[in-house]
Amino acid sequence: MLSLDEVQLTQLKGVGEKLAAVLHKLDIHSLQDLLFHLPFRYEDRTRFLALNQFRVGQHGLFEASIVKHSVVFGRRRSLEVIVQDASSTQVTLRFFHFSAAQTRQLDPGRVLRAFGEARLGRNGVEFYHPEYQVLSGDERHEIPDMLTPIYPLTEGIQQPRLRSLCKQALSWLDRCDIQDLLPDFVRTEYQLPALKHALKYLHAPPTDADQSALFEGRHPCQQRLIVEELLAHHLSLLKLRSKQRAHPAKPCSPTPDTRTLEARFLNALPFTLTDAQQRVANEIKQDLSCPLPMLRLVQGDVGSGKTVVAALAAIQTIAAGGQVALMAPTEILAEQHLSNFKAWLEPLGITIAWLSGKSKGKQRAETLALILDGRAQITVGTHALFQDDVVFQALTLAIIDEQHRFGVHQRLALKNKGAGLVPHQLVMTATPIPRTLAMSAYADLDTSVIDELPPGRQEIETFVLPDTRRLEMVEKVQKSCAAGNQAYWVCTLIEESESLQCQAAEDAAAWLTSQLPSLVVGLVHGRMKTKEKSFIMAQFKAGKIDLLVATTVIEVGVDVPDATLIIIENPERLGLAQLHQLRGRVGRGSKKSYCALMYHAPLSQHGKERLKVMKESNDGFIIAEKDLEIRGPGEVLGTRQTGLVEFKIADLLRDKGWLPQIKAIAAKLEPDSLIEERLIGRWLGERSQYAEV
Repeated sequence: MLSLDEVQLTQLKGVGEKLAAVLHKLDIHSLQDLLFHLPFRYEDRTRFLALNQFRVGQHGLFEASIVKHSVVFGRRRSLEVIVQDASSTQVTLRFFHFSAAQTRQLDPGRVLRAFGEARLGRNGVEFYHPEYQVLSGDERHEIPDMLTPIYPLTEGIQQPRLRSLCKQALSWLDRCDIQDLLPDFVRTEYQLPALKHALKYLHAPPTDADQSALFEGRHPCQQRLIVEELLAHHLSLLKLRSKQRAHPAKPCSPTPDTRTLEARFLNALPFTLTDAQQRVANEIKQDLSCPLPMLRLVQGDVGSGKTVVAALAAIQTIAAGGQVALMAPTEILAEQHLSNFKAWLEPLGITIAWLSGKSKGKQRAETLALILDGRAQITVGTHALFQDDVVFQALTLAIIDEQHRFGVHQRLALKNKGAGLVPHQLVMTATPIPRTLAMSAYADLDTSVIDELPPGRQEIETFVLPDTRRLEMVEKVQKSCAAGNQAYWVCTLIEESESLQCQAAEDAAAWLTSQLPSLVVGLVHGRMKTKEKSFIMAQFKAGKIDLLVATTVIEVGVDVPDATLIIIENPERLGLAQLHQLRGRVGRGSKKSYCALMYHAPLSQHGKERLKVMKESNDGFIIAEKDLEIRGPGEVLGTRQTGLVEFKIADLLRDKGWLPQIKAIAAKLEPDSLIEERLIGRWLGERSQYAEV
């Protein structure tokens, strides 16, 4: 019997090469893919509403006669169709995109059936771009006998077309084979329906379906597919991990040299390590001593001291004769690491090299030679580190900061630099990842958490105010700097944008300079040359600039202990994790610090929620959980880069209760079984190829 994953899309009526190419953009390459492209919501088009029953915001189905139509010219040209039903109520259907053929079809006196959302428009109740069909007499009272599915779309295909294709695909289900890949013990234990039944039900739910269960994702047929998809994702990450672990790594067992270097390093620090830093450093020490590649994620809130722990890992590696690469997503952050590592490790006789995308000509050639012959014991840089011409003599440890900015492909690209051995990987992030996400998105990594701030750090006091009180904030900056402190003023865009009404950083700097003549005002943004940026940051750090106006380029890594006040404009535009990172630029010393979130009214409900969370909490993990609730996993993790968390039906937040069970189910499966391969192929398709990097 033919398997559905072997049936090409062009077998369907009406699908040629052009439409198949559109479907490929939705990751639909076969009939099986089409059946697993599931509706994300449903509409009830089985009952008619009279036009006088509609409330604003309500979706519904109605039949009405066309009274007249005309093309009207306002801010945008639109086709206006006035219709009336048996209740003698008139409403307007408005189309901003229309053709001459469509206009001719809508003659007065014709009857149409339409489905849409009632809105308030210039003529009272209006329906914008409703789905409609012009009826002939015999069609008059045929209505669907099921709920209408709404599918994710892409440019080039509309809902009716995709619905008819899915309907065709369903008719193949009885003729072809589709393998039920969930083991029997899972279906029995959790009382899950068979795959064929679940697919038929979800593409065409009967009118008596439990709509609230479908809406909330708790219908048994949805749960059946949610379990399968979560299992596929989990298995793909375990496979990735075992592929990494299948190659040997250089063991870096501590030697007398290691202990001497460590002691010299720790004695020179102006502080002692916290218990959390000690614990995480020991976990890394054990990993590095093994002949298998370490894959460890270190999470720690802003200012918790992850870099010191990374330096200890670097010392252990270098003492064992290995090379270290430290990679950061931005030049500013990479330079911050460079200056820390130079101050800490050069006095120990360790050679540190620098490599960024801006390294050119002779300077670049010299750095590449140092790396190739092993004289560069630590190389700090941006993503330039994994370019083809960068060849290490013995890369043994890769330290990657702010992993979510890179994505899995880039993280794994470094493994090819290990000259026969796979480098140990230490991934650091100051964006706490909720446990829910860490279990799913980083199942290929062991996780350590530095959950303690260094002694003497004070909580940052956060307050929220509208931008109409801008002058009050200027006064606050004046007072704070007069008392010997420094401040940040953060703008969220460089160029003026009318729609977002964001203050441009350059304009803000000019305005603040005129308002604060007694202060030195500096400016830093992403479009400045690296040298210029570095010079300004160095001046600020040295206390020669009182107020630094910046865009979000200062989000990570900048450490100025005298900065005690940060003003963030338009905070409603940023995610919670990013706001928390920005706030962490102050409170780096022992002085009381403040963060002002200066929003532009009116705030959306989401905006209000986000700012309330920031005001009430300084705990990065609480903030991360809230961020996940408000924005969803794709946004929090930067899905576009990771390629990992684009689920078709599962939702990590809603379905997090399943994650421990998924882990247990995966443990019971035979490793490298055919089922595992097919599950990953079915749910991740071509996206599973990242595991081959």
